[in-house]
Amino acid sequence: MFTKTERLISLRNLRPKKKEGFLKIISIFSFLGIMLGVAILIIVMSVMNGFKTDLTKKILGLNPHIVIQPNSFTIEEEYLLKLQEFQDISISKTFSGEGIVISSDKAKGVILKGINQNEKKISEFLKKNIVSGKIEEFNKNSVFIGSELAFNLNLKEGDYTSLMSSAFFATPLGNLPKQENFRVAGIFNTGFIEFDQNIIFLNVNDSLSIFDKNFKDQNIEIYLNDPLKADRYKEKIEKLNQNYFIYTWTDLNKSFFSALKVERNVMFIILTLIIIVAAFNIISGLTILIKNKTKEIAILKTLGFNNTSIKKTFFLTGFSIGFFASISGVILGVLFSLNIEKVRVILSSAFNLEIFPQDIYFLEKLPSEINIYSISIIFILSLIVTAVASYIPARNISKMKTFRALKYE
Repeated sequence: MFTKTERLISLRNLRPKKKEGFLKIISIFSFLGIMLGVAILIIVMSVMNGFKTDLTKKILGLNPHIVIQPNSFTIEEEYLLKLQEFQDISISKTFSGEGIVISSDKAKGVILKGINQNEKKISEFLKKNIVSGKIEEFNKNSVFIGSELAFNLNLKEGDYTSLMSSAFFATPLGNLPKQENFRVAGIFNTGFIEFDQNIIFLNVNDSLSIFDKNFKDQNIEIYLNDPLKADRYKEKIEKLNQNYFIYTWTDLNKSFFSALKVERNVMFIILTLIIIVAAFNIISGLTILIKNKTKEIAILKTLGFNNTSIKKTFFLTGFSIGFFASISGVILGVLFSLNIEKVRVILSSAFNLEIFPQDIYFLEKLPSEINIYSISIIFILSLIVTAVASYIPARNISKMKTFRALKYE
């Protein structure tokens, strides 16, 4: 594509003379601009990818993949048998509702979720996240609470607390909400702040009792080996019975992930402007270089170089800046992304700033995920922008008249 002579001339253009120091400054700023633009794009996309992946894992680990609610109908045993015919699924019966936890002089609104600790997926979840207590102690009138909730209410394993539901019972003094005492059998920590401070697990029979419900009111929760197939399974399950209300984890979080996707795309577009702005430096630098090299270009033409060959040399000059800047940006971005949590800790300690508040972003540390596909797109985009920026001034060489360039030489 490029001859040896063209490459030599291009290399010579990359090393301007002392009197052309301004060109050197423009080249340096072009290089730094593209390098930083590519690096920042990779870092931001890596954080966004990591944020989405971590939240997805948390959501999938904490919530069922498909939920079937009776919707005032009774879930028949025959229906359950049909569900069990599906492959790669695990079925659990639960019941959840809103309530209030009361400890000493403190109270907080929470979600009370009744579960069966003998179910495989639930047992795996508890074993993975329990930091205090044992599953064997999770019996009648006992609860598991999140670490954040335990800290806020000053509760520990073995303490007793009172739970109040939204169900009422009649007394001589009027209707009062149902309230029962429970022993804290253990404490769990998922790393998902919003979950750890708002969820209380109790035995499914206790949850039915405190909400004044019976077994026909239980929900059916389904866990899949591949949660990404939840919508596909939902369509199949809906055909079994149209009376039940069925939703998936994607239905519950659709708006959240849609907002995350929009934010990611907007950030990509905005940060791409950094590379485009840096490319303008290449255009201005090459334009000035071509003006300064008018005599040399005319001499090359008289020696037999055609316009195409000369254009290729100046194109290669600008493209080389963008190419090596893009490679440097990729290396810098990847290294920074891999160590972004360490950088966050250092900056937080040095400037006493909370860069990634846990109570806002729901995660304990700044996530990052290197995605080869995203990096490839950023790298190719940078090369395209650089190629366009290099071609624009180089094409004007064909308009240059040789006799005018040598008239006063």
